[in-house]
Amino acid sequence: MSNILSELIADIAVNIPLKQLFSYRVPESLVDSAQVGMRVKIPFGHRTTIGFLLVLRRGQSQGLKDLSELLDEKPILTPELIKLLRWAADYYCYPIGQVVRTALPAGLGSEKTTTKILTEALYKPLNQDILPRGKKQQELLLFIVQQGSAGLTQIREQFPAPYAVLKRLVEVGILEMSEQELLRDPFVTEKLPEDKYLTLNNAQKEAVEAIATAIKRDCFSGYLLHGVTGSGKTEVYLQAVEQCLTADRQALILVPEISLTPQLVARFRARFESKGVRIAVLHSGLSAGERYDAWREILRNNIQIVIGARSAIFAPLQNLGLIVIDEEHESSYKQGEGFRYNARDLALVRGQQQNCPVLLGSATPSLASYYRSEQGSLIRLTLERRVHGGELPQVELVDLKDHVIDGTLSNPLIEAIQQALEQREQVLLLLNRRGFAPFLLCTDCGSSFHCPNCDITLTYHQRSHELRCHYCDYTDVVPESCLKCQGLNIEPQGAGTERLELELEELFPAATVARMDRDTTSRKGSHGKIMSRMLAGKIDILVGTQMIAKGHDFPGVALVCVLGADSILNFPDFRSGERSFSLFTQVSGRAGRAHGGGKVLIQSYNSDHYALSCAAEQDYQNFYQQELPFREELGYPPYGHLVNLVLSGNNPHQVKTAAQQFSHYLTGIAGSVEILGPSPCPLSRLRGKSRYQILLKSAARPALRQLLNCLDGGIKQLPRQVNLIIDVDPVDML
Repeated sequence: MSNILSELIADIAVNIPLKQLFSYRVPESLVDSAQVGMRVKIPFGHRTTIGFLLVLRRGQSQGLKDLSELLDEKPILTPELIKLLRWAADYYCYPIGQVVRTALPAGLGSEKTTTKILTEALYKPLNQDILPRGKKQQELLLFIVQQGSAGLTQIREQFPAPYAVLKRLVEVGILEMSEQELLRDPFVTEKLPEDKYLTLNNAQKEAVEAIATAIKRDCFSGYLLHGVTGSGKTEVYLQAVEQCLTADRQALILVPEISLTPQLVARFRARFESKGVRIAVLHSGLSAGERYDAWREILRNNIQIVIGARSAIFAPLQNLGLIVIDEEHESSYKQGEGFRYNARDLALVRGQQQNCPVLLGSATPSLASYYRSEQGSLIRLTLERRVHGGELPQVELVDLKDHVIDGTLSNPLIEAIQQALEQREQVLLLLNRRGFAPFLLCTDCGSSFHCPNCDITLTYHQRSHELRCHYCDYTDVVPESCLKCQGLNIEPQGAGTERLELELEELFPAATVARMDRDTTSRKGSHGKIMSRMLAGKIDILVGTQMIAKGHDFPGVALVCVLGADSILNFPDFRSGERSFSLFTQVSGRAGRAHGGGKVLIQSYNSDHYALSCAAEQDYQNFYQQELPFREELGYPPYGHLVNLVLSGNNPHQVKTAAQQFSHYLTGIAGSVEILGPSPCPLSRLRGKSRYQILLKSAARPALRQLLNCLDGGIKQLPRQVNLIIDVDPVDML
């Protein structure tokens, strides 16, 4: 019995929708090799699968199956990362195996890494006493001797078609060939901007000094850097990271969008690469190979700075000294499907776990973060002025009730654009709607064309001549006649970025108009090309969705116009005011960044809304004071905590009944937690599934956690055909 009790047990996470770990005996042959953080092959039911070894312990192995195989020579998960992943799995009520799989790059969740390790031939001089006869052989040998060794890529740059010569030199024993590992470099074709090491103003200095002090103390502190647009937040990041590197620690920089990564990466590379600092990038826009290579280099401790989008929070950094969350207010830090984590919130947890400061930066902080700074759980650092004393742009609200519109643009906007073009200034137009028109309408019978999978009309895309659903990607050709009445009078209704682009080309034929939205930036490198053209002054007018508002620095832009403000203000979500204020303030901040000033026009039928008036004044404090009472009255964040439960399935009646029964079960154990619903989701049908939601609301997080821990009883009663999504701290309740 003593031998059984002392055997080595491995607790394994498996990529299946079950929350527990599975225990296996480690056979004697693997005891010396098994380490926490490795991938393992295990028998699971009637099959063999891959798992992640998270715990090794001594215990009773009776009745346990044996591990079959260790798939790694060294762990691929660090102890720090395992601790974070286990916390996240518990907090977000998500199966630990699927959480681990989400954190890893493609290929590491399978038995054999499907992402290839690139290699190339490496040539070294073997016998320098033998001199080859041929002139080409002599020149090539001399080049390799001078280099010490040379890879095939390096050789080909100097000698076209060197293969036959190299083969001969190896055959006669003059050269030795071996394989060397190559790393895929996503920066290989990029030119670096000139690094401008800016002198900090007093407010910036105070911010950097506060963060530097926290880095030296080797302990967690949370900071909120609240700086107006153009106030030099990026320079604060750069110099704070420099302090981190001086302390021989690593830095993690998160950005909300893939589109923002190249600009920020270029600035960090320009500042640090010449000093021997290695930078890795992690985001979904990279190829699987590039992402895998970056992960391996981080795991090997060869990287000092990691920059990436949401998923980079799981980078296997072992010596973290600073985490920076740029544009911390952005909702894209929250994963929308599967494992619904919030990278901003996980950054604060990781900072606490790894004893390092976390810096949240924004011109429009989320109400949650600003409230935390008011309560003292975050330290607020403020940059109140633009760098170099530049003035904030003048913002004018155009009340559409006072103007007749022929098309998309009101006369004040057309006149302002004309004036800017005459002065050779660039113009930015925000319309947060893709496509040519939101829908097509039969003017004979009034019917429109709906997605067969979702409760939404199909968006009309004129250039591709198709109807498209932006939720499930369903596409259809544009019909010649109405499907209901066979009428031929089918007209596009409303406007998207594609229609606005066409309208601008007709109004200003001499101007170069470009568009930046998901349709024009889906290909790798396409976003960077638009950025380069814009920065080079080759684009006069840039039309785009909200991605043009996020952190871009366009020095030539003097005029910004906002269209479709009302659709953002009236979005069915309690955060619509906050999102509107943030978006309008951020896009306004793109104007006049180089020389100060600039002009912003926002056209709306609701120009007296406080989100608009506060954005026009760039007055965050006023907006904060007006928004908070509304949140407090309804018990919404930051005064309350939410969990959204979404039930979905193919049978609408079955889903509705299951939601009602589940809500009844919750009501019986709710305690102080308020149960709202069930009710149809705003998108009641999505990707072919009928959907109902139940909202859990509580002023006290412990009460909410207690209820979540008791969900299993209700989940067991759900029909197998009904799926349940648990969204903790939701930011989108569509």
